[in-house]
Amino acid sequence: MFSALQGLWCPVGWSFAEALSRFGYALSDATRTRILLSLREGPGYPSGLAESIGVSRQILSNHLACLRGCGLVVAVPEGRRSRYELADRRIGHAIDDLLALVVAVDPACARPPPTATAADYPPNPTGGEGLWTRSPAWCGRCTSGR
Repeated sequence: MFSALQGLWCPVGWSFAEALSRFGYALSDATRTRILLSLREGPGYPSGLAESIGVSRQILSNHLACLRGCGLVVAVPEGRRSRYELADRRIGHAIDDLLALVVAVDPACARPPPTATAADYPPNPTGGEGLWTRSPAWCGRCTSGR
């Protein structure tokens, strides 16, 4: 299993466990997760990201700073504006894999909340049955006891 990691490196002083912990920390907040899910579909500007996920620009800015610090997103200057995108396209693939794993482990956790609309849950891009969410929707079991 570790042979898949040959040739990879972590920043000086980091272990792979610490690198994964930073990824987990980034995903531990619903707003940061929504940002990553949005950026996995393509680059975005702060104003559009804030509007699409329903937060203020100040809150979005704080979360983008965290995601930049974790090395998951980058800001690309464009004149007086900055465009945000995933730091590496493999991050989007990892998020897709995590979503598939959550559904495989416990399909009840992917059940949409009662307030969800069809726009929140677009059709499966492969044409099959199943939920493909833009934002996480967890059942009570996933968050109980925390």
